[in-house]
Amino acid sequence: IGYGDLSSNIIPKGKAGEGRIFVKQDCTLAGIEEASGIFGILGVPVLPLAQDGQGIRTGETVLKLKGGIRRILAGERVALNILSRMSGIATLVRSLVERANEVNPNIRIACTRKTTPGFGFFEKKAVILGGGDPHRFRLDDAIILKDNHLRSMGSIAEGVREAKRSSFTKKVEVEAEALKGAMEAAEAGADIVMLDNMSPRQAAESCKKLKERFPGIILEVSGGITPDNISEYAESADVISLGYLTHSYRSVDFSLELD
Repeated sequence: IGYGDLSSNIIPKGKAGEGRIFVKQDCTLAGIEEASGIFGILGVPVLPLAQDGQGIRTGETVLKLKGGIRRILAGERVALNILSRMSGIATLVRSLVERANEVNPNIRIACTRKTTPGFGFFEKKAVILGGGDPHRFRLDDAIILKDNHLRSMGSIAEGVREAKRSSFTKKVEVEAEALKGAMEAAEAGADIVMLDNMSPRQAAESCKKLKERFPGIILEVSGGITPDNISEYAESADVISLGYLTHSYRSVDFSLELD
């Protein structure tokens, strides 16, 4: 707001009004709590008419508000931005979860750390509301040894050994681009193996061989996965992670209308 909303300050100071936020396309709603909070900060009473995670239809009103028009308009764009982006992610995640579950009812669809700086918390919350898994929120949530970690350690076995030594409470995940590395990680005691940048066929074959020897291990596939090919990866893996969820979604169109 800065020193004041110059556009809205032309409206008489005490003038009050009522308004509603409505959606212009079918979606999975996310961000209603945050949008309500924005107006709460501005002292505008709100009445949510839908819940986060709920499927809503074109034209539905999700939030009613009443108060000073200056204050309503000051919060309008921030609230709509949050709703649009979070609902876009939740809608995409819900569709992919449903598509993958047709192939494998036990599969988890997870996002990655490819989030927008400063907005990642809300993006990952939207993933959860869409039925997905947030993966790590922060670097201290779990240990994931990727290619550069492993190069720096010298070997997969040494990397897993040091990771296990660093914490007894955190799971250890190792990224592998070939079956050989995945086997080495499993043999070293990794809790999760991420099969990265494999074709659907390579991933399926690797998952089968790993599960035969290490039935308790969690297998995640990642890299190059999109809505077009997610079903091809779903059958054999435990987890599918894709950055697509938070960097290639389409925002949902919301509007605020004053009566």
